[in-house]
Amino acid sequence: MGVINGSEYIKRINQLNSEVWIEGERVTGNISEHAAFKGIIKSQSRLYDLQHNEPLKKMMTYESTKSGERVGVSFLLPTTKEDLKQRRLMIQEWAKTNAGMMGRSPDYMNTVLVSLVASKRIFEENENCFPENVLSFYEKASENDWSFTHTFINPQVDRSPYHLFDGSEELIAAKIVDRNKEGIVIKGAKLLATQGGITDEIIVYSIAGIIDKSYSYSFSIPSNSPGLKFICRQPFGQSDSTYDSPLGARFEESDALVVFDHVLVPWDRVFYYDNIEVTDTLSLKGAFAKLALHQVVSRQVIKVEFILGVAQMMVDTINSGNYQHVQEKIAEIIVALETMKAFLIASEAGATKENGYMLPDLNPLYAAINTFPRLYPRLTEILQLLGASGLVSIPSERDFQSEIREDIDLYLQSTTKSAKERVKLFRLAWDTCMSAFGSRQTLYERYFFGDPIRLSSMLYQTYNRIDLMERVENQFLSEDY
Repeated sequence: MGVINGSEYIKRINQLNSEVWIEGERVTGNISEHAAFKGIIKSQSRLYDLQHNEPLKKMMTYESTKSGERVGVSFLLPTTKEDLKQRRLMIQEWAKTNAGMMGRSPDYMNTVLVSLVASKRIFEENENCFPENVLSFYEKASENDWSFTHTFINPQVDRSPYHLFDGSEELIAAKIVDRNKEGIVIKGAKLLATQGGITDEIIVYSIAGIIDKSYSYSFSIPSNSPGLKFICRQPFGQSDSTYDSPLGARFEESDALVVFDHVLVPWDRVFYYDNIEVTDTLSLKGAFAKLALHQVVSRQVIKVEFILGVAQMMVDTINSGNYQHVQEKIAEIIVALETMKAFLIASEAGATKENGYMLPDLNPLYAAINTFPRLYPRLTEILQLLGASGLVSIPSERDFQSEIREDIDLYLQSTTKSAKERVKLFRLAWDTCMSAFGSRQTLYERYFFGDPIRLSSMLYQTYNRIDLMERVENQFLSEDY
């Protein structure tokens, strides 16, 4: 089958009829037509259409050695540095269509699946693991161009390190409650499935630190599996109007609580179970961090490019570029952009082969994800500082269609743009840094790969400093120096 197009993606998601709840009601009918989901589904469908764009075909797809069909590059198992570069270019081409605002575009979870295949050695060396399932599932997913959401976080009932229950007998965190000849049975809940209910599949896995093996597992199941329920938060899009809510109306990715009510996971869809060591090892020694972070940072570079473009357009529109404090703020965004690009390119330049796969250098990527959660809130703050009152004086599309249009045209024009053009730009900036959608983006980037303090601790624990200490000891503390 190979790569699908946008209409095929929409048709598949509608046909699933997954159990999705939002604002107290279950979604009925075609989910692609529901007000809360139609914008993101349409935007996602554009990504699939890009795979069929003839000038981009070689960048976006490659020929499957199994079927001979064209397959999406986000499924490409990298064996050379050129493969890593192609993955980056493809990821960024998709990200450009949404300003990097779609954190769970299909390439993210496709990359996670690729990382599981690249980590097959870990599965091969441990019990209750099924490396053959990982490989066969990857082949099916890539050949059919499946889309994925995922979930792995336990509900925040109690944030103490080993809490899994709320003090009652009621099960909270999703747990294996049965193992039978058909598969494993999961009961409980997990957070935070972005795009939950609008993908073909959901990949579920555990995070490190589990003390009960019943909470240790990884698998993928269809989004319409019996007993599986997605409870979505309130939508953050301001309106359906792409003038009033230029980002939210298009790229609002709902986040969902995922409830497992005795969900059966067939054995052929189980990657591993009842193995705490594998849960702890995959994130530390597998390919997950290296490949997933390469995708993440590739997208984040595009997001900073977008913010720089918006910021400069605001400055030019109100002719404020001659002020040095404005130039300083623009320069700060430029430094952020070049820093993130440098991390990304350094990770590819330092890539090495591991078990037959070319994996990027983890150190620059860890540095990047320790940097970006601190950078992004500052970048949105700069937009606020540059826009000032202009981010408040933003009438709606309906205002421009009313009898007060003449007043708005006169008093909200700028040096270079008409009032409607100026407001459209400032609404874009507002939706980036101030709206509910924009605020969610800031929180999302703060915690995209976990708690920032934990990320700092990971960098501290994994970064090799022995050679540097030896140099100091031998050259500057030695009596012979």
